[in-house]
Amino acid sequence: MAPVADRRSVRRMVPPRLRRAHLPVTARAWIAPLAAIFALVTILSDPGDWWQVVLLALAVLLFAGWYRWPLIMPAMALAIPVLVGAAAWSGALEGGLFQVSLVALAAAAWVTNRILAGVIVAGSLLVPPALALVSPDAEINWAIWMGGILFPAVLGLIVRRLEQLTDELAGARLELADRAVADERRRIARDVHDLVGHGLAAVLLQVTSARHVLRRDPDSADEALRSAEDVGRRSMQELRRTVDLLRRDDDAPDTSLPRLSQLRGLAESFGGVDGRHPIAYCAEGDLGAVDPAVGVTAYRIAQESLANAVRHAPAAATSLTVLVTGQQLTLTVDTVGPIIAADPNRSEKRRHYGLLGMQERAAVVGGQISAGRTSEGWTVRCELPLIPTGTTSGSGRPGEAMMDR
Repeated sequence: MAPVADRRSVRRMVPPRLRRAHLPVTARAWIAPLAAIFALVTILSDPGDWWQVVLLALAVLLFAGWYRWPLIMPAMALAIPVLVGAAAWSGALEGGLFQVSLVALAAAAWVTNRILAGVIVAGSLLVPPALALVSPDAEINWAIWMGGILFPAVLGLIVRRLEQLTDELAGARLELADRAVADERRRIARDVHDLVGHGLAAVLLQVTSARHVLRRDPDSADEALRSAEDVGRRSMQELRRTVDLLRRDDDAPDTSLPRLSQLRGLAESFGGVDGRHPIAYCAEGDLGAVDPAVGVTAYRIAQESLANAVRHAPAAATSLTVLVTGQQLTLTVDTVGPIIAADPNRSEKRRHYGLLGMQERAAVVGGQISAGRTSEGWTVRCELPLIPTGTTSGSGRPGEAMMDR
């Protein structure tokens, strides 16, 4: 059993790049440096006049400004083709058209308005043929440059999709972390309910029995109080073992967990000394063939069922039957006699905590459980595989008043 964590601590365990979706900003940060590199290579390989160099430098500055203020994209998409076209008018600095390729990439990847992104990409594709048309002396190979602009635009679409998948993955991881926290809280709640609630229920049962026979049978009262003391000590020991298990970091199996062989003692702990709460126990089949995880589940379900039986049917007769046949364990808790209605002041949700807990435990190992009234009282029937599968959900429905713990 792993330590429980809150949602804030779980979110801190998610890498920041996924938690805050910083990948898109990181990718955008490369655009301005790439523009500077392309401009430098262009100037070194195909030098022009100083004013042409200034025009390319202004284009690079626009990319740097766009990284800081993304909303200037429309203005940048208009200004950079003009600057690059003016710089390459005479045929020099033709490599400045790489800046137009970066405009198409940026628009395809990061412009939220997809219609505007399409217009910018289409306009970028028209820059090379337009420059070749208005300035024949520049001898621009417009067909190749159109391909050089289209390819980065397609690359921008791929980058956009990858970032969307990254955001979805981050959201999914956070959702899974939240679900893990919720599942862990429910599991801790079930364990605390079993360890504290059932232990107290058994102790109170023995104390009540002692009070009923205190004056007419002091020996029976003493025996009931001794039983209450023993149950209380066992509950405290189990609670300490569970707390120790929560604090452990290793995954070593815990041999202190309840086993099927302890069901007889469990039934005896719920039986009163004055005959008011008879619990009959019967086991058939090879209990040793049951997986320990399934055994713990069966024990906890029996514990919950017996606690409900002695609380809501104190004058009834209850039997606990365990049958192991083939690949299945069947546990039945049958109560015959009058049943006391649940407290009407308790909320509907709280009335069904017990049944919901049993359903969850059964579903974890791939079993199913049903509970409800019969013509003679109440029956809880649970069917579990000998080896846990975790593929079947509980079938019981919280619709009766007896399951209120």
